[in-house]
Amino acid sequence: MDDRSKYLAFRDRIRAEGCYRTIPGRTAWRFGGWDHLRAACFHFRMVWIYVVARRMIRRGVFDLEAYAERSYKSVRVAEETGGRIEVTGLEHLAEVNGPAVIIGNHMSSLETIMLSSMILPFRQVAFVVKQALIDHPIFGPIMRVVHVIPVGRTNPREDLKAVLTQGEALLRQGVSVVIFPQATRSVEFDIDAFNTLGAKLAARAGVPVIPMALKTDFMGNGKWVKDIGPIDPRKTIHYAFGPPIHVQDNGKQAHEAVVEFVRSHIQQWGGTVKGAGKS
Repeated sequence: MDDRSKYLAFRDRIRAEGCYRTIPGRTAWRFGGWDHLRAACFHFRMVWIYVVARRMIRRGVFDLEAYAERSYKSVRVAEETGGRIEVTGLEHLAEVNGPAVIIGNHMSSLETIMLSSMILPFRQVAFVVKQALIDHPIFGPIMRVVHVIPVGRTNPREDLKAVLTQGEALLRQGVSVVIFPQATRSVEFDIDAFNTLGAKLAARAGVPVIPMALKTDFMGNGKWVKDIGPIDPRKTIHYAFGPPIHVQDNGKQAHEAVVEFVRSHIQQWGGTVKGAGKS
């Protein structure tokens, strides 16, 4: 079965079942105790995903479907290098009869490439991403295939304006928005660093919120390059989507509901939570 057929089978499966779980031992390659070889294989193949995508862009054959297929390839790479993936709640992406704001924590760059394979089968989506990623000569042209809202992370007021203005415009066009309301990626879920921007955007546009929790520390931070680090096959890659939340007034209650959804899942998965509201 070629990559295209594998992606279509995956797409049909998650639409029908609303979840996805790696079948243990079915796809993983054997690395023995060679952890450095495992990591090298993982990162090389992840880079190759982007290389192939850039070639497709130059040929003019890279569209949203191809983007989702390349995103699914990252799922396969993670599994073949020992990763176990568990995704739940995908049926909630189909519940909303229109656009929504999808709000979740941000742990590694793994979700940046992986999430599109899970969300695009259900709805069009835009990502709030760092301007540096859009300007990158390799990643930028690929990211621009989907809608993006760039933020600089240096001027919070300008970022707020960009997300609210551009995000509302996209939502009114029927495009859902994914936002990670943290200043930076973190293996901990820091409630105090999880701002209310996503809920404010939903309140302004009059659309519901879909909470999302994830745990992707299967891929650790690198010593010299943050995105090239060790791989730990003992850590399951988790994604969970929750039922849509109706947003009232300024979105405060919706924000608190998202925080609780993420907090409970992170703790259930054995992760670390800090900040206000920790139980």
